[in-house]
Amino acid sequence: MITELGQNVAEELLRKQRLGRLGCTVDNEPYVVPVNYLYGEDGCIYIHTLPGRKVELLRNNPRACLQVDEIEDDYNWQSVIAFGSYEEVTEEEEREQRLAALFRHLPHLSPVESRMKSGRERAILFRIRVDRVTGISERW
Repeated sequence: MITELGQNVAEELLRKQRLGRLGCTVDNEPYVVPVNYLYGEDGCIYIHTLPGRKVELLRNNPRACLQVDEIEDDYNWQSVIAFGSYEEVTEEEEREQRLAALFRHLPHLSPVESRMKSGRERAILFRIRVDRVTGISERW
């Protein structure tokens, strides 16, 4: 039976997971990519990336969503979508604090590239400032 998730359960799933699908739009077409993320204590989603298409798209249209799920099997799963607006984290002290938290949550990511500047732009840290979360679950 499919049921709606309450706000607390939906946010707990966001906190627990590490991989989601970031959705944004370009010319009224959806664009979705997998991303590693951290759901921060401030209710924002933090993502570390190199410059590229998703950053260009989000700079042009800051509305975005992140979909995450937990799937046990075809009949037992939960799915959450968090909607919000893109913001780059550029203030150095906050950037360092958020990157440290992100790397603790995602220890397989390399912190080296986030501080590199030689030959290319350095990595970008951005947040999705969440304004709405929805979720559903199926349990049999």
